[in-house]
Amino acid sequence: MEPSEASGQRDTQALLSTTQEMELRRRDYHVERPLLNQKQLEELGRWSSVTGTHQWRTWLQCSHARARALLLQYLPVLAWLPRYPVRDWLLGDLLSGLSVAIMQLPQGLAYALLAGLPPVFGLYSSFYPVFIYFLFGTSRHISVGTFAVMSVMVGSVTESLAPDEDFLQDLNSTVNETARDAARVQLASALSVLVGLFQVGLGLVHFGFVVTYLSEPLVHGYTTAASVQVFISQLKYVFGLQLSSRSGPLSIIYTLLEVCWKLPQSVVGTMVTALVAGVVLVVVKLLNDKLQQHLPLPIPGELLTLIGATGISYGVGLKHRFGVDVVGDIPAGLIPPVAPNSQLFAKLVGNAFAIAVVGFAIAISLGKIFALRHGYRVDSNQELVALGLSNLIGGVFQCFPVSCSMSRSLVQESTGGNTQVAGAVSSLFILIIIVKLGELFQDLPKAVLAAAIIVNLKGMLMQFTDICSLWKANRMDLLIWLVTFVATILLNLDLGLAAAVAFSLLLVVFRTQLPHYSILGQVPDTDIYRDVAEYSEAREVPGVKVFRSSATVYFANAELYSDTLKQKCGIDVDRLISRKKKLLKKKELKLKRLLKEEKLQRQAGPLEPAAASKGTSVSINANTSIRDIESNNMEGSKAKCVWLHSR
Repeated sequence: MEPSEASGQRDTQALLSTTQEMELRRRDYHVERPLLNQKQLEELGRWSSVTGTHQWRTWLQCSHARARALLLQYLPVLAWLPRYPVRDWLLGDLLSGLSVAIMQLPQGLAYALLAGLPPVFGLYSSFYPVFIYFLFGTSRHISVGTFAVMSVMVGSVTESLAPDEDFLQDLNSTVNETARDAARVQLASALSVLVGLFQVGLGLVHFGFVVTYLSEPLVHGYTTAASVQVFISQLKYVFGLQLSSRSGPLSIIYTLLEVCWKLPQSVVGTMVTALVAGVVLVVVKLLNDKLQQHLPLPIPGELLTLIGATGISYGVGLKHRFGVDVVGDIPAGLIPPVAPNSQLFAKLVGNAFAIAVVGFAIAISLGKIFALRHGYRVDSNQELVALGLSNLIGGVFQCFPVSCSMSRSLVQESTGGNTQVAGAVSSLFILIIIVKLGELFQDLPKAVLAAAIIVNLKGMLMQFTDICSLWKANRMDLLIWLVTFVATILLNLDLGLAAAVAFSLLLVVFRTQLPHYSILGQVPDTDIYRDVAEYSEAREVPGVKVFRSSATVYFANAELYSDTLKQKCGIDVDRLISRKKKLLKKKELKLKRLLKEEKLQRQAGPLEPAAASKGTSVSINANTSIRDIESNNMEGSKAKCVWLHSR
């Protein structure tokens, strides 16, 4: 016999033996156990309460090891920096930090416009918070600093509380930009301090799990709506228009209508500048994607565009000859710290909490992605503390609230960044720009910054493709995405987030109150059980009902669970209990009557044996009382029903 035929026979025999074994197992399948109430189960299993550990005792312990552990927990740089492998990682971190700084310079200038502030404050927000996160953060790869979504949320606050109409000069009805910018900087710095206080407080009380209430569809829908708002807000710089400041519900709709209404007033020079800058940025990004494997570092398209646009603007005189609006004065050097105006906190508390939660959600989601990819752990509570301290200290130095940027984080990882040393290098590069080179960008057209912002929105606008994937995967998640997007567009960023979270939580309650119930059957020749309504070949085991619920039983769905269980099993338990009670009551009455008759017979005198035996020949089994039935405690009774719960 050939080896192949022998192996084929062995495989056939193994398959037959497996099939026969499963057939015997299916034939001998039997479930039989007594019903136990809670008291009997505790006695049978010898239940005892577990002695809880008092966490507060460890918090109050004072020792050298405890102090060192707390120091390393809240200042992680002391844990990893002494073990930093200089030879292996330093070169990658230097190149990565330089690449991120090249991106952070134009983005800092541009995102300051989104926040309604002078561009130099975007540079400040790209220096102080980044260096603070280097000391306290736990993620190695995220790039902290200015971010479009955070900037537009700040801009909605500054423009609503300090609108242009409040700073009109009486003589020529022009806006006093100096006074307006000072008021908005004061608002943004106070907002940053308040955001930092919220984040640090939530981190210290270990409230990092709050981000779990922001599901992925909710975050994607929210950031997509925010990107649409960012796009519309930059149209005034692209067309060179003067628009009214608006805030509140439907403000973005009114802004879009006003842009359309004032299109005939567009400045041609500004439009051409924005168009040329946008085309150059798109071409450079396409080249970077095409030549990614051949280039050691991506081409710094944004920085080259800014330098070229500044040179052309200065040489040609775009502002004076063509009316193109430019950045203007950029003071050199750092500004001293300023205490925030605490009187503004009452006006900013709601927006501050929303910005704190959104900023943390974006940072922790990106941080966990990179941590999973590179095999390390990100502490969500410490991330809250790190971001909070970045915003808190940054607010004292006139920064606006920051988070992490998706595009810069990807560049920091892809260019060889291994730790937050790359972030420290980028912040030092920005410091050099602030101290020495910032004033060189005074002639930079704002239209170029607007073009850079719009081109960088590509990643978030591509999230519209989530609609198709969620339609196929989970339509409940699609509903959350759409409601979040529409609410954020119509109600603005703060109210839209609140409405989205409320709808998401209501949907969770709705899901638990109306779960999917099913009866499971065994798929032939397997140990797999599936819904008999969905699988036509699935067969119920005779004498056994396997009932499955897709949600955990609690007070809101307990009655529905009970009703569905009775309906699916085809047994009216209430009717059976009622009949059992009646039967037991009849037996008890009959027993009492017989005992009474026996007592009367004893009083009347001895009877004949036959008559006595005839009168007492009734055997009554009253081992099960009504109370036991009500508590499902029927001794000697057997149950053949399996209840399954799955989350």
